[in-house]
Amino acid sequence: MTDEWTAPEFGLKAALGFALENRDGHSIAVLEISDVHLNPNGVVHGAVPFTMMDTAMGGAVMNTIDDGRRCATIEMQTRYHRPVAAGTLTATAEVVTSGRRVVHLRAETRDGDDRLVASATASFAIFEP
Repeated sequence: MTDEWTAPEFGLKAALGFALENRDGHSIAVLEISDVHLNPNGVVHGAVPFTMMDTAMGGAVMNTIDDGRRCATIEMQTRYHRPVAAGTLTATAEVVTSGRRVVHLRAETRDGDDRLVASATASFAIFEP
């Protein structure tokens, strides 16, 4: 098992511009909101917190499985609680239960005032490459 998994860079993470830190079955993604994150209504597009939480949950899983194994999202239920248009978004994710082949997680995204913006639960499959 890895103590700390480092997320590889990938296009969507780079395009959105968030940082990701992973440790011990937990993961945190942080983003400074800019105009590119806003939808036509002037608030952060729902895909932004969704992607941050999905990526953070993947990082949390990768910290709990043996080296050489991988994970993929099976399903994810997302709820949006409030709009946000500026400041910082922080998505946190944690493993709830972990089996041999499936890991269940929860995540939430909060704004700079610690108000809940979005929350999610998900299941991830574990597989050999």
